[in-house]
Amino acid sequence: MSLIARPLSLNVWVAPQIALEDLPSLAAQGIRRIVSHRPDGEEPGQPSAAEMAAAAQAAGMAFIHVPIAGMPGEDAIAATAGTLQDDAPVLMFCRSGTRSAMAWAMARRSLGQGEPDDLRAAAASAGYDLSRLPL
Repeated sequence: MSLIARPLSLNVWVAPQIALEDLPSLAAQGIRRIVSHRPDGEEPGQPSAAEMAAAAQAAGMAFIHVPIAGMPGEDAIAATAGTLQDDAPVLMFCRSGTRSAMAWAMARRSLGQGEPDDLRAAAASAGYDLSRLPL
C-alpha cells in the first residue's frame, strides 16, 4: 500500500485506510499517535482495531480507536479533541480520510482552536471538502 498522509496542521496528518506495514515507517517519521475513526468490519479485509493497536504499540506509538459512522457525534469529537491536547504528532485515518478531517475540525472548534473558515481551508488544502460541515 502506498500511504498518502496529508497535513491538517503542524502536528496532525490525515489519511485514508493505512496498512499494518505502514506503522513502523510512520513511527520512524515521528508520528507518536494513531487515531482510527473507522468502525471494525466496515469493509472486508480492513485490519481490525485490535490488530492496528498491537502493530502501533509494537512500533512505539499509541493507538486510539474512535469509530465514526456518518457524522462525528459528541463522544467522537471529545475523544478526538483529547488526542490533540498535547500537540504530539498524530495521524488520523478512516476509509477515505473525510471522517477524520471532520472529527479534527470539530474537535479543534470544541477546544476553541481555529476559526471555521481557517479549518475548512486547512482541510481543503489536504483534499477534503468540509464546506457543508457545521462548525
